[in-house]
Amino acid sequence: MDSARVSYFFQFLSIILVLVTFPSVLPTTLASGFSVKEATVKDLQLAFKRNQLTSRQLIEFYLNQIKIQNPILKGVLEVNPDALAQADKADRERKIKAPGSLSGLHGIPILVKDNIATKDKLNTTAGSFALLGSVVPRDAGVVTKLRKAGAIILGKATLSEWSHQRSSNAPNGWNARGGQGKNPYTLDDPCGSSSGSAISVAANLVTVSLGTETDGSILCPSSTNSAVGIKPTVGLTSRAGVVPISPRQDSVGPICRTVSDAAYVLETIAGIDTYDNATIEASKYIPKGGYAQFLKKDGLRGKRLGVVRLYYNFGNDTFLHETFKLRLKTLRQRGAVLVDNLVIDNIDEILSVPSENIALNFEFKLALNAYLKDLVASPVKSLADVIAFNNKQSKLEELGKYGQDLMLEAEKTSGIGKVEKQALLNMTRWSQNGFEKLMKRNKLDAVVTPFASFSGILAIGGYPGVIVPAGYEKGMPFGFCFGGLKGSEPKLIEIAYSFEQATLIRKPPPLRKLEV
Repeated sequence: MDSARVSYFFQFLSIILVLVTFPSVLPTTLASGFSVKEATVKDLQLAFKRNQLTSRQLIEFYLNQIKIQNPILKGVLEVNPDALAQADKADRERKIKAPGSLSGLHGIPILVKDNIATKDKLNTTAGSFALLGSVVPRDAGVVTKLRKAGAIILGKATLSEWSHQRSSNAPNGWNARGGQGKNPYTLDDPCGSSSGSAISVAANLVTVSLGTETDGSILCPSSTNSAVGIKPTVGLTSRAGVVPISPRQDSVGPICRTVSDAAYVLETIAGIDTYDNATIEASKYIPKGGYAQFLKKDGLRGKRLGVVRLYYNFGNDTFLHETFKLRLKTLRQRGAVLVDNLVIDNIDEILSVPSENIALNFEFKLALNAYLKDLVASPVKSLADVIAFNNKQSKLEELGKYGQDLMLEAEKTSGIGKVEKQALLNMTRWSQNGFEKLMKRNKLDAVVTPFASFSGILAIGGYPGVIVPAGYEKGMPFGFCFGGLKGSEPKLIEIAYSFEQATLIRKPPPLRKLEV
């Protein structure tokens, strides 16, 4: 072995020696005695107030975490080069402004999924090289609200490329720009498409994050990475400036470590945005005083929760069967009324007829073309251009390995014809005669289901869901999901927070040795 190779080998070995125990090499307690690891927004604000912590120290801590952990986990696609400057600005503001005048997210770092536009030095690419160097016209609506609140945009989180709308063969959490994201608990499937948002929060690479969901893309990675995710009612949060799939189903929501943090983020980003008309109608659902007021430990008392047994079929897995039996018992002990053995009347039709896929195909083409047209500059101006780029840059985009079948199917569509109209009518009918009928007939506050298994029902009707850590099976986290009717976020937060406080299941990823 020549000297250059020897030198390279020992450099490589030294990196691996750091990585094999990466959680333990990082000091998580500052000289002031304050521990940043697992700290909530409320913890951080209190530390700011007591002069135990500055926003600069917080950003430096996370940048160090990212530097060491991200080469393995790949949860962060880009770091904002202005993050430290924004932190210094927050620290100055904290000194001169009156106590209580600053928002709860002031000086708090947040990662946003890489399909959410930021008008700064960060790229917005949906994980694809096709959008690298594109110029967005403005911040996404939710980013505008975050900046106004004084939050610090730490960077962009990785995702399943094009929010998993390029290829049905690509694994969860993979994108051409960032590679394969990994679950910090198991180092395998992180679920998607908001994989990096969940990975980064779970591994303490950031305080809070934003994800997006069309069907399961917040709920599933939150469940799999032991995080709390809120998929809001469609239109409650703006989708303007977000690389779209379906304006009918797309939603932007928080992924955090606690229900309280998720509530703080939701109340910051919810509200009217003139660039997204759906927010005007949905604004009627926003409670006066915000969502943090619903963080009640006794929030389960008197709530009627529906149990649809179809979603509790665990086969021969006795561990899951017994675990969810215990979780349902906890709900009862905390005062909830469980209405068991419920059936959604039209569930067989919902699960067998491909109306959602038909709709998503034509909606994706129309919505993406409109988004690309609105860009100030872009290498691609249409879905057809993206497909052509992938063909031309097949090695870069790993086209031979994963293909682009979903994009090709979408490109075949030509607007809204008879088949497409019927698909939309089917989903409206299913929602009204299925989930809504179930909720109203049984006077339910929410339906409770394991994992993100109920995401399809919530997706096609634009309904909200909140998922909370519920346990670990052989190290793999899983969650409990509470879904409700449009605008029921206050009830869902009460329920989720009460369950969370009764169980306190979440724990950080384990210390482990990684295989070289």
